[in-house]
Amino acid sequence: MRNVQSEVKVMRDVFIEQIWEKMHERENIFLISADFGAPALDKLREKFKDRFINVGIAEQNLVNISAGLALEGFVVYAYAIAPFITMRAYEQIRTNLSLLSHTREINVNLIGVGGGLSYDVAGPTHHCIEDISIMRVLPNFTVFSPCDWVLTEKFIDYSFHVNKPKYIRLDGKPMPKIYNDNERFSMENGFHELVQGRGVCLVSTGYMTHKALNVAKRLNRNNMNIGVIDVFLLKPMNEDLIYNSLKKYECIITLEEAFINKGGLDSLISGVMSDKLSQFKLKRLGFGDKYVFDIGSREYFHKLNNLDEECIMGTVEKCMQ
Repeated sequence: MRNVQSEVKVMRDVFIEQIWEKMHERENIFLISADFGAPALDKLREKFKDRFINVGIAEQNLVNISAGLALEGFVVYAYAIAPFITMRAYEQIRTNLSLLSHTREINVNLIGVGGGLSYDVAGPTHHCIEDISIMRVLPNFTVFSPCDWVLTEKFIDYSFHVNKPKYIRLDGKPMPKIYNDNERFSMENGFHELVQGRGVCLVSTGYMTHKALNVAKRLNRNNMNIGVIDVFLLKPMNEDLIYNSLKKYECIITLEEAFINKGGLDSLISGVMSDKLSQFKLKRLGFGDKYVFDIGSREYFHKLNNLDEECIMGTVEKCMQ
C-alpha cells in the first residue's frame, strides 16, 4: 500500500523554482503575474527583470499580453489566482488562446493557484470549483491538475515542449508528496494507478487524491482491496488506456473538489466508460448545484458535501453490497 510522504512543499513555489531554472538555460521564457506574489518569485523577478512582467490586477490583460508574446515565439507562464485567471478572463482565453491555437502554435501556460477549496476561509468568491468544467470544454487546451509537488515539478518539461495553451491547476496549500521522485509514469497518459485493487476503484484528481489514498488505506486494512487512480491530465486523456485500467472494477467512485454532473472528472470517466459500452456502477462525489456560503475549513466544507473520509468510506461500502 502506498504511503503519503511527510515532505511538504507548496506547489506554486516548486513550479516557479523550476521556471527559474529553465530561464537560466533558455532566453525565450517569460513569466507574467497579475500582481500575485510568492516567496519563490522574488529572486526570479530580481534576476530576470527583462522577462518578468507584472500587469497589475488585470487578468484579462494578462492573457492578452501572454498571447502576444507567444505569437512572437516565446514560452509564457501567466500566474494568478485560479478563479480570477479562469473566469474573469474567460473571453480572452477563448478568443486569444483556444481559437488562435487552431491556426498558430502558441505556448501559453496559465498557472491558477487556489484550485478547489485551497482558499477555504476566503469564501465562495475565492473558491474555484467551476474551473475543471469550463477549461475542459475549450478546444486545444491541456488541463493539468496535480495531486502533489512532485508531479508539479515534472510537468515543467511537458509544458515547455507542448506548444499548446494549458491550464495548470495548483493547490494553494502546502502538500505532502504522493509520487516518488524517481517514479516512472507517462505524463502523456494523463493518469496513474497508484493502488491496484478489485471491486471498487476511487478515481480522483488534485487534493482529493490524498483523501482517496487515506480511504483506501483504512479500508484495505480490512482486506477490502480498494483501487486508486490519480487523474492529473483532465485533458487530453489516453482514453483507451484508462478504460483498460478501469474495466476490471465493478464500481467506480469519482472524487473531485468541483461541481458534479457539470463536465468535470466524473463526466470524463462516465464518457470514457459509456463510449466503450461498459457495464459499471458510477458514483460521483463532489459539489452539488449550489455555492457554499458557510465559513469554515476545507474539512468542514467536505463534511457538508459528503466528501469527508467517513462519507467516502460509506459510499464504498454501499457499492460493495
